Amino acid sequence: MRTSIKIKFSIFLAVLLLLTVFVLSLLVLQGIKKDQQVQYEQYLTRQAKTANVYFIQTILAEATKVPKTFLTSKGKEFAEQLELISGQSVVLYDRDGTVVSKKVSLTESDSIKRTLEFARNNKTAYLVEKDSLYYFAPLRSGNEQVGVVQFNYSLSGHHEFYNHIRQLFIYIGAGVFFLSFILAYFYFDSFANGIIRLEQTVGRIREGHYETAVLTRRDEIGRLSEGINAMSGQINKTISDMEEEKKKLTLAVNKLSLLDRQQKQFIGNVTHEFKTPLTSIKAYIDLLEMYPDDENLLETARTNIKSETQRLYEMVEKVLQLSALEKYDFEYKKERIELKQTILSVLNSLKGKLDKFGISLQTELTEAFVEADKDSMTIVLMNLLDNAIKYNKAEGSISVKNYLEKDRAVIEIADTGIGIPEELAGKIFDPFYTVDKNRSRQSGGVGLGLSLAQKHADTIGGSVTLVNTNTDGTTFRIVFPLHV
Repeated sequence: MRTSIKIKFSIFLAVLLLLTVFVLSLLVLQGIKKDQQVQYEQYLTRQAKTANVYFIQTILAEATKVPKTFLTSKGKEFAEQLELISGQSVVLYDRDGTVVSKKVSLTESDSIKRTLEFARNNKTAYLVEKDSLYYFAPLRSGNEQVGVVQFNYSLSGHHEFYNHIRQLFIYIGAGVFFLSFILAYFYFDSFANGIIRLEQTVGRIREGHYETAVLTRRDEIGRLSEGINAMSGQINKTISDMEEEKKKLTLAVNKLSLLDRQQKQFIGNVTHEFKTPLTSIKAYIDLLEMYPDDENLLETARTNIKSETQRLYEMVEKVLQLSALEKYDFEYKKERIELKQTILSVLNSLKGKLDKFGISLQTELTEAFVEADKDSMTIVLMNLLDNAIKYNKAEGSISVKNYLEKDRAVIEIADTGIGIPEELAGKIFDPFYTVDKNRSRQSGGVGLGLSLAQKHADTIGGSVTLVNTNTDGTTFRIVFPLHV
């Protein structure tokens, strides 16, 4: 069962106001009680000091000047004089706790006896019973305690004042509570009505009615009403857009079907290319079975099988990379990349291969920041530089430089390799295409590096193009958009 927000507001206000009035009353009354206690404690302390001073003065006026003898002989007269001075009822005890003045009805009570024991040990103590306070203070002569003086103080006036204030708080608190509750109820009622109307609006939206009215309020509820109205309009627009998206989805399904056919065609090409190294490996295995004792054949077979196996491995790896490119754009993370450091990192990873083939390296690099996917950029640079090493001449060289051109960063990679015939330059980016099959087998190329580099560059908004090629070498240009 749901509880109305008006009822919740009302209960909350009532509890809050009651708690406020109660806590305020409690704190004030406790303050009054504490102040009264401080007042009568200070008053009785002064009376005790006065009693001691008067006791010393009286002893000094006596001929014998013996305190113990004085209390025994003239304790009653001293107590009567002390009552006149203090205005309080006084009971006087000697050092042993024996009453030396007039007795009172409560002298023998257990509570008074326990309190008297504290005072006999040179301590000040008092006992409160109903409207009476019994104050016990040591009576001293010099540093020696000779007795105890007891003041009987009436608390009825304090209690009457406290009860009067408490009664006032009850009446005033009740009035403040009801008045505040009524005013607050009408104030919060407008908020509750606004929230109820918003709840009704949401209910209509839930039922499919998206026409809503905006509450004319200049507060958070008004802004919430505007937000619900805007949300309702957006939902209505979204429903309309869903029909359009449905059409786009149909086109996407058709496109996926086309990609599926292209993938099957690609797999056919891959299968065809895989047959060449596998056929070579199978042929050598067959020859080894026919001539197992031929040492020259065994050495030749080992070398060629190793070469074809490595070629097959690289082919599989690059085919997998090409297949991985058939993914959605959000899988690429474009970020701000420092171009010079990225190029140097790739060159450093290829240093061992450069040294192996005795190829020298010249760089002319400047700092620039591009917007690209770092992994894709690395793949582009790695494949082009790897080709520059594979198809270079012995003791050749590679030149890498970069520069800025308008809003683009340009990288040029030039080698002193075998070059590409002009009539074949347009096919070098096709998968599995190699200019010189024999050279490709010797160097381990499978004809996928350039295709892979171009696809990665296109995916992240860049490009790879062949700039120049002849018998003296080849130059490729890579372009990436600058980071803005």
